[in-house]
Amino acid sequence: MLNSIGPMGILLIAVVVLVLFGRGKISSLMGEVGKGITAFKKGVDDGKRELEEAAASNAKDVTPSEEKDQA
Repeated sequence: MLNSIGPMGILLIAVVVLVLFGRGKISSLMGEVGKGITAFKKGVDDGKRELEEAAASNAKDVTPSEEKDQA
């Protein structure tokens, strides 16, 4: 469906949105979208770090102990 719009259609939609909402409203909206994307990326990175830390803490220690070396 988006293939049939074309560049002129997208330009027309952009002009209509600009007229309806105004430049100030659109710029503040895009700022909020940017903050949301940044917060989402930070949340994903934090979640990934938590999973890696949990996997590292659950990893088994396979180093030989001193008791086995003495026997």
